[in-house]
Amino acid sequence: MKHLFALAAIFGLAGGAASAAELTPIGDWLVKDGYANIRIDNCGGKLWGIVSWEKSPGGVDTENPDPAKKARPILGMPIVIAMVPKGPNKWWGEIYNSQNGKMYSASISLADENTMDLEGCLFTNFMCMTQKWTRVTSPPPNRLPLPALKNSANPPAKQTAQAAAKKGAAPATSEVCLRVADEALALEKASAKK
Repeated sequence: MKHLFALAAIFGLAGGAASAAELTPIGDWLVKDGYANIRIDNCGGKLWGIVSWEKSPGGVDTENPDPAKKARPILGMPIVIAMVPKGPNKWWGEIYNSQNGKMYSASISLADENTMDLEGCLFTNFMCMTQKWTRVTSPPPNRLPLPALKNSANPPAKQTAQAAAKKGAAPATSEVCLRVADEALALEKASAKK
C-alpha cells in the first residue's frame, strides 16, 4: 500500500511538472498599474507583444526619440520585442517603454498560467525591476479596435483568418505578427529614404 501511495505521489509530481512546462505567455496581459493590455504572440519563433487596449484611449508615442514615430498611436504599437526562449518558462529580449521612449533588456517568465513576471533592466542583468502582469480573461468593455495598418498590404488578421477558413488554407497570421511586420516594413522604408 505504501508503494502505491509513493507511486501516486511521484506521478502527481511528474504531472505537475508537465503542466508547468505547458505554460504559455501567448495571450492578453494587464500591465502592473492597469493602464494597458499587452497581446503577446509567437511570430517566427520569437515572442512579440502589442498594446491591445488603453485605459485612456488615444495615446500617442510622444516620448519616442525618433521624430517620425512621435505621432504614432500607442494602441497597436509593439512593446514586447523579439523575445527568445532562455531556458524552461523564460524568454529574453527587449521591451519598449512608451512613457519615456526607451528600450530595455527584459525577460518574462510565468509564475502560473495567469501571472507573468516581467523583468526590465537598464543594462543587461543590471539595475533590474520586476513587474507582475495578470492574464486578461475577458476583454475590457470599452475596448476600441486597433488602428489600421499603414505600411502593409495585408488585410486585418480577422479577415485573413475568415478567408483562410473558407478556402481550407492554413491559419492566418495573428494581429500581433501583422503589426510587427508592418513596423519592420516602416523601418525598412525609412532606411531606404536616408
